[in-house]
Amino acid sequence: MRILYAVVITLVMANPAIAENIGVSMARFDDNFLTVLRNGMHDYAKSKNGVSLQIEDAQNDSSKQLSQVENFIAQDVDAIIVNPVDTDATPAITKLAVAAGVPLVYVNRMPVDNPLPAKVSFVGSNEVDSGTLAMQEVCRLMAGKGDIVVLMGELSNQAARQRTQDIHDVIVRPECSGIKIIEEQTGNWDRTQGQDLMTNWISSGARFDAVVSNNDEMAIGAIQALKAAGYDMSKIIVAGIDATQDALAAMKAGDLDVTVFQNAAAQGAGAVDAALKLAEGEDMESIVWIPFELVTPANMDQYLSKN
Repeated sequence: MRILYAVVITLVMANPAIAENIGVSMARFDDNFLTVLRNGMHDYAKSKNGVSLQIEDAQNDSSKQLSQVENFIAQDVDAIIVNPVDTDATPAITKLAVAAGVPLVYVNRMPVDNPLPAKVSFVGSNEVDSGTLAMQEVCRLMAGKGDIVVLMGELSNQAARQRTQDIHDVIVRPECSGIKIIEEQTGNWDRTQGQDLMTNWISSGARFDAVVSNNDEMAIGAIQALKAAGYDMSKIIVAGIDATQDALAAMKAGDLDVTVFQNAAAQGAGAVDAALKLAEGEDMESIVWIPFELVTPANMDQYLSKN
């Protein structure tokens, strides 16, 4: 499998695209990060001559997403981009696209297919880096000891499973071995569920030094619950992932201590670019990585307008 480590700027095509129609199935529209990703695709497509995107909302339903892919194939689109609802369900989508000879690009959430067949690519960020960067910084801030609670994303997503594994991998390192996970539950990437989980943990009498979340939305929900319960946020470390605008506002307010920039716009543009290249018969890497970057109060200003 050929793997390219690149920022999206290296993906820009030398020539304007000839008319291409790309079908896009997003896992869900009502998600802050995925909205930036979707906008990144839309904006990049607008910069290309004759490129049109048909973007559909799978509403977090893998069956609906499969049906959307079937419809794209029936409409004879030139390529398909999928942001998977369930990364374990991607083989069925891949099988459909390959059988129909339609180029397929997965974006943001890595498909379970390994290896990816010809004319199928993935554009996203390496989740081994995301949770690792966040937890390493939390470990540093905690001086390698204390208790943490972990908010996990949807466990049907490879990203949630890997980001959680990253946390476990970091705390077994000698310099972080004094850190203990006292609670670990899924909040399904959702702010309200993150708030509810944190409220329940507080009500149960849980005592902890840090909150480590698989994404910013759940971290913000946890912050809301902590503040409602009267916690001094200067004494609790809170970490998320994605560096969304809401997260950076929380960091500016002193409530969020750590996040990790996931370049949604670059992923979106990279996915469209990969789809165009595959549709035009060009060679395309199986995987295009868009690097994660650690964000802290010290460097947050450079990320304020990125996501």
